[in-house]
Amino acid sequence: MIIDITEVQAINSFSRLESLKEAYGTIWMLFPILILVLVITIGVLVIVWLEREISAGIQQRIGPEYAGPLGILQALADGTKLLFKENLLPSRGDTHLFSIGPSIAVISILLSYLVIPFGSRLVLADLSIGVFLWIAISSIAPIGLLMSGYGSNNKYSFLGGLRAAAQSISYEIPLTLCVLSISLLSNSSSTVDIVEAQSKYGFWGWNLWRQPIGFLVFIISSLAECERLPFDLPEAEEELVAGYQTEYSGIKFGLFYVASYLNLLISSLFVTVLYLGGWNFAIPDIFEFFEINKVDGVFGTTLDILITLAKTFLFLFIPITTRWTLPRLRMDQLLNLGWKFLLPISLGNLLLTTSSQLFSL
Repeated sequence: MIIDITEVQAINSFSRLESLKEAYGTIWMLFPILILVLVITIGVLVIVWLEREISAGIQQRIGPEYAGPLGILQALADGTKLLFKENLLPSRGDTHLFSIGPSIAVISILLSYLVIPFGSRLVLADLSIGVFLWIAISSIAPIGLLMSGYGSNNKYSFLGGLRAAAQSISYEIPLTLCVLSISLLSNSSSTVDIVEAQSKYGFWGWNLWRQPIGFLVFIISSLAECERLPFDLPEAEEELVAGYQTEYSGIKFGLFYVASYLNLLISSLFVTVLYLGGWNFAIPDIFEFFEINKVDGVFGTTLDILITLAKTFLFLFIPITTRWTLPRLRMDQLLNLGWKFLLPISLGNLLLTTSSQLFSL
């Protein structure tokens, strides 16, 4: 039997080419995810810096100013400090639950960014159930908080975890009903379709004007979901020391800190997508007015991202200022607000939206 060496070399080179193509495909698939994680990380650092600066302005003090120009590196310095701190474990706690809890809280929120459209063609997963996937995934985060409280073997931590679970269940239902109303108006649950449905009339086509009641309920519910004042009952310092994160130190404590700001950023992005027109400019046909052709390519994508982020960070002023404006609610007041007030209002809003859609057919 005669073996042709040329054929063998051709087969080997073909197999190497196929392996390179597979590796290239894997890297190209992971590249957008890595870019999104990098952008999210930078966004969280910007939010921390903004909150410190705005809080300092409200309280008439200086705020961060020494770590980098205008103190912009202060959040990075705090993260580095937490990274190198000693990681302590409770001696009689459940170490597995104690370690897994912070990871579940962060990962469940990070997955929600998959369905956020930063531009007309800039979304990792344009799913037909995008908004409800966000609600389903974000519902996993309280499980991580409950695991952290239970695994700490600390009654204050466990009480904070129970409060987090009760608060999340109470305010997820009005939040979901508001999202369902938006889906009915847009005839789709895809985040991209919801944004495009608001693009016809510019500023006046936003769902903010068609769903003002739902907008207010969504803001209140999202503040409660993010555990921001006046809804920070799970980690009320005056009552629970620090809630479910009492026994944590080092990077695990930092993960809880990151998770809270990730949740705040995703909530603001969804407010932008659902109610503020997403990447669409506030003035319709502005480019035609200045006799500019349809914006496309890199410039158009960059403009879409800038408009989305501008709306998001402008909305972030609301949760930051309410932190230093409103007093904390009691636990019974918080649950009464969710079950006896927001739930009936969101149900009524959904009924009105459904009726208007049926009559318009």
